[in-house]
Amino acid sequence: MPALLLLIPVLIALAALVWWKLRPAARQNHTDTPQKLGQEQMPPPAPQPPTILPAKRPTVPLAGMDGQAVAPLPAPVAHSAVVLPPDTPPELAAFHWMLERDLSSARHKALMTVIGGIPRPPLSMQKLLEPDFFTRADPAELSELLMGEPLIAARVLAIVNSPLYGLSQPVTSIEPAVTLLGMDTVRNVCLQYMLAQAFRPELASAQRSFDAIWKASATASELCLYLGKELGLPEPGVLATKVVLAFVGHLAAASLLPSNGVEEWLMQDRLRRAKLEQEVIGLAAGEVASLVLRLWELPTTLVEDVSVISRVLVTPASAIDDAQVPLLALGYLCIGVGEKLALGQLTSIKAYDLDADLGSDTFHLRSYLGHPALAQLRAVLASSELHTALHQLQVSGSMRH
Repeated sequence: MPALLLLIPVLIALAALVWWKLRPAARQNHTDTPQKLGQEQMPPPAPQPPTILPAKRPTVPLAGMDGQAVAPLPAPVAHSAVVLPPDTPPELAAFHWMLERDLSSARHKALMTVIGGIPRPPLSMQKLLEPDFFTRADPAELSELLMGEPLIAARVLAIVNSPLYGLSQPVTSIEPAVTLLGMDTVRNVCLQYMLAQAFRPELASAQRSFDAIWKASATASELCLYLGKELGLPEPGVLATKVVLAFVGHLAAASLLPSNGVEEWLMQDRLRRAKLEQEVIGLAAGEVASLVLRLWELPTTLVEDVSVISRVLVTPASAIDDAQVPLLALGYLCIGVGEKLALGQLTSIKAYDLDADLGSDTFHLRSYLGHPALAQLRAVLASSELHTALHQLQVSGSMRH
């Protein structure tokens, strides 16, 4: 027994020595920045090869808001064999676009927990986005739907009576307002209002950034609708709606990022934003959008169509089905131009030069622009009719949520 008592001080000294040796590493682990959502303590991953968008399906089904399993998205276009152009900017070539399946279980669980806390839009939003609603619905049916959402109906009436339309007599009922504005514009106005109710900044200091996102969303959708019609692309109204829904990723990212960094994040180009989003949130905003829209139980094909627009950032046109190239190009382009206008990086659409937009975030987009369906894009962008239409929208204030 005395011998054991003599060993106790020795054991204590050894334990203290081990703690002292490990102290710097422990201190370093507690001071890593930025804070990552659900980040596990593990060695840094090995560098990823610059392959784009692996084609595997997500292996873990998500839980819906009612606790039911949500079907996984269809596999994206296989990109594992894509060879990047030799002149790809180094920062773009080195960037690895993350998919849901790439997340660790801890980060995935943490991300889905916070996304699950986003208020769900009303059921009328799902009705608006049913695949056959706008192929069979008429102004009377849409008006009936809006009457169940009085705040949205009031917003539609406010827009149709704005100075933009210069009506001699005010419109006081929904059906003539729908007829005057057009079904596509009304649908997008409704979606923007519903999303505004789902995403509200917690701090007043973040309101300016959220306002910029709303303005960018409205500008981008109107620009997409106008250009799509002028270029004769199929279903331009549906494409404009997908552009509105793409901004769900922006809104979710703005809600998840540290509030004191949202404004700086928003001013970055799309490649730098995606890097920051993946570092802090785990996924880029475009992939976050697909998770949110799936939880809201929107049609699976619609969710996938929205998510692939953001992947133009990292996907050359050679990896895309030819019929989809002009649609993805127009959606991605309009989102970028809408952001620039909303953030004051462009004074007007007249100041935008497509051929001078040579950032890393438009590198792959330029491979899409040679598609024959986009041959008249530059001429339409330069048209005085487009300049006048967007200017009137901005001056009237009708694009504000």
